[in-house]
Amino acid sequence: MLALIDAVREGTIPNAEIAIVISDKAIAPGLVLANLRGIETRAIERRGCSREEHEQWIIAMLRDRQVDLVCLAGYMRLLSPCFVEAFRGRILNIHPSLLPLFPGLDAQRQALEAGVKVSGCTVHFVDETLDGGPIIMQRTVPVMEDDNEITLSARILEQEHLLYPEAVALVLQRDIGQDLQD
Repeated sequence: MLALIDAVREGTIPNAEIAIVISDKAIAPGLVLANLRGIETRAIERRGCSREEHEQWIIAMLRDRQVDLVCLAGYMRLLSPCFVEAFRGRILNIHPSLLPLFPGLDAQRQALEAGVKVSGCTVHFVDETLDGGPIIMQRTVPVMEDDNEITLSARILEQEHLLYPEAVALVLQRDIGQDLQD
């Protein structure tokens, strides 16, 4: 999220603005960091409401701010078909593996256990499947002999911070969301 905020401010993602940062946790560090950068933030907690109610609140907030592109960062929950349909072709996610390999949680551990020599990160459009939407861009990271989850995760994260703004700029520049979804 911070990489996206900084990229917009630096002009790496031209003609864009971050309208709002939303979390389902009131004490999310990302809310504090976004707030410190002058970005509007909201916590919409899941507690006490159904999944559909929770997502309808988020959809309403995004529509109220005329959000064109939803960028997930650290959102660890599969979005419902209702949410995906509301923003089809306009939801991006970043994942710490070279999809379609190692979807879901603990992708770095999965890569290490599989013994791959190369891992990386993927920015993809979100659909109703787990990390299964159309791929926009990927970046590779070598897996070293002495890697563990922490060291591999750190190298992948460095690349995520470079890749996500690049992919967002590409999507906004080319408006490829609809093309990939058709």
